Amino acid sequence: MATAETQTMVVGIDDSEHSMYALQWTLDHFFANSTVNPPFKLVIVHAKPSPSSVVGLAGPGAAEVLPYVDSDLKKIAARVVEKAKEICSSKSVHDFVVEVVEGDARNILCEAVEKHHASILVVGSHGYGAIKRAVLGSVSDYCAHHAHCTVMIVKRPKTKH
Repeated sequence: MATAETQTMVVGIDDSEHSMYALQWTLDHFFANSTVNPPFKLVIVHAKPSPSSVVGLAGPGAAEVLPYVDSDLKKIAARVVEKAKEICSSKSVHDFVVEVVEGDARNILCEAVEKHHASILVVGSHGYGAIKRAVLGSVSDYCAHHAHCTVMIVKRPKTKH
């Protein structure tokens, strides 16, 4: 009974275990036992980095490297999408959309929220320390401050050694 009133949930994924855990957690907590009446329209978004952003500044030889980097990024994106579909299928969730959009994950996820009029955005937490987060800039921090909806950050439980 996915009516026009059904709200949309965007789940951001990348090639990390953290984001796949966030997707699994979301399916377990929001979509389990509701294959007939899902509570949300599910949109899964993977932000594929642009080759130039991965290679960095265009130095000598960068132009020759870009096609190979792009090819790798496309392979990674295909794997990410395949893994997400497998997770959904394993949880008997079949009604979802997967989008791959090239660009910075922070902007891509906030734009996806706008585009789909999402009421909730789910992202995984990489669990970076303060220094690494300050240098890299946390996608979840950025989305929490800039997305025009509720943002849920799913953290993996710490494994006990």
